[in-house]
Amino acid sequence: MTAVPESTRLALFPLQSVLFPDGLLGLKVFEARYLDLISTCVRDRVPFGVVALRQGQEVRRPGERVEFEAVGCSAEVIEIDGAQPGILHARCRGVQRFNVRSSEQQPGGLWVAAVEWIEPDEAALPAEEHLASAQALAALIRTMRTKGPVPFLEPYRFEDAGWIANRWCEVLPIPLAARQKLMELPDPQVRLKLVDQFLKQKGIVQAP
Repeated sequence: MTAVPESTRLALFPLQSVLFPDGLLGLKVFEARYLDLISTCVRDRVPFGVVALRQGQEVRRPGERVEFEAVGCSAEVIEIDGAQPGILHARCRGVQRFNVRSSEQQPGGLWVAAVEWIEPDEAALPAEEHLASAQALAALIRTMRTKGPVPFLEPYRFEDAGWIANRWCEVLPIPLAARQKLMELPDPQVRLKLVDQFLKQKGIVQAP
């Protein structure tokens, strides 16, 4: 994994989605500001920041007001395909969460922020009452493999409560605002507990 730089300045990529640490992010990039951003990140091996949009669109519209969440996740580019002229397809990995302390939009439209890094989740075994959620995730991945690419990056860490919770958060049919709140939670065990409750309510995991 690419080391996160000590600098608190981070270029932002506002999206209508939430990126979690170790999450897989696919991007189709065609705007000049983001083509330059991705090219710079690849060349200099530096991350960029992903923040979920509260207001506004991913594609720039003159005069449109843009608001995004105050907590985001940095991303590193792990694969890039520039076969189509003027378009980049990038696969990225979520790295580390951050708080946006201040932000400004540059003349070309790119947002740049002063950020404060959030400590990564401490690796912890899932509580016994949440083991069924880990087993259900493993079963889901096996099913996904029979149908096509799995939207999770390896290695799979079924012994890590935060990793399990994050992967479920990425695929569950929950509102963007709820997904954002789950990403922000500082305690991975609490995050997994909430996910486990949702899975049991929906009958995805059987309650004891």
